[in-house]
Amino acid sequence: MLINPAHNAFASTPIKPELPHVLIIYTGGTIGMVQNPHTGAHEPIDFSHLLSHVPELQSVSVNFNTIQFNPPLDSANMNPTLWANMVHVIVDNYDKYDGFVVLHGTDTMAYTASALSYMLQNLAKPVILTGSQLPIGVLRTDGKENLITSIEIAAAKDRIGMPMVPEVCIYFQGALFRGNRAKKLSSEEFKAFSSPNYPPLARVGVHITWAHHHINHISNEDQIKPFYKMGTDVVVLRLFPGITQQTIEAVLGIPSLRGVVLETYGAGNAMTYDWFLNALHNAVKRGIIIMNVSQCLGGSVEMGIYETGNQLSKAGVIGAMDMTTEATVVKLMFLLGQGYSQSEIEKLMLQNISGEITVQ
Repeated sequence: MLINPAHNAFASTPIKPELPHVLIIYTGGTIGMVQNPHTGAHEPIDFSHLLSHVPELQSVSVNFNTIQFNPPLDSANMNPTLWANMVHVIVDNYDKYDGFVVLHGTDTMAYTASALSYMLQNLAKPVILTGSQLPIGVLRTDGKENLITSIEIAAAKDRIGMPMVPEVCIYFQGALFRGNRAKKLSSEEFKAFSSPNYPPLARVGVHITWAHHHINHISNEDQIKPFYKMGTDVVVLRLFPGITQQTIEAVLGIPSLRGVVLETYGAGNAMTYDWFLNALHNAVKRGIIIMNVSQCLGGSVEMGIYETGNQLSKAGVIGAMDMTTEATVVKLMFLLGQGYSQSEIEKLMLQNISGEITVQ
């Protein structure tokens, strides 16, 4: 994946040193599209000419530059190598900018936000992911407001000059969510994202209202610590009534498999057939980490409430508490990529690394 050199989006406007500097990283997605008037097809814009498409940015009190993935990606093609590319871009430019805005397709945005939250440890500056449901070149687009507000959030500082939200976040249609707590809910509504188990970090209306007590601030002055490796031998296994023994055993029997995110019912319940519990137990004995997440949109896995959950626990399955499927999958990949042992990963999965889990 090639990344174009930074283009100064204010090439015709003098840079004002007293204003914050924000780097916009365009990876692809609907937000960066315009409609070809001749064919009707949506085509990516050249972000070095962003002001011609969003002239409103001239009124934003921020200096910004742009970097563009070439070619732009449909987010369905997102993968750990591209996450590492984003980390490189942010780290390489970390000292030059006050904040970062990542423009991204909505379909896998929650996965990327989760990944960046783990891969950018000791983060002390905002990394705001956003996108849109309609292309920025469409009259009714939601992209302009999402982009402009994301830039303002990335540049926002408190009274003593510290970033308002030094986290990886998703901003969409009036709400700022912690990135590893967010989920995409709709392919049609402008309010496409939600954070079922953690409050928004800010609400945006006429003013930006910050939820200060929900925002993470690093407690030390260590330098940002990037990570680039991810393990990919992970699978999501969603249970449903009637799922067969053959299916379960085929998935758990994948030779290279190291991690499973098991999507169960309610508070973490599943069937208690002997063949099912034995398959889970045997997989754990082979070194596979199995995490239990709920198929419900909100709530937490509590495996001690019902006997079905107790049986999973006895088989070696670990409850993911209130982590989303996206955050759990990527956390497993992240920990596998660092070379931890099975027992170390099982412990770390239940620890709060980047605000992704509510530890009682």
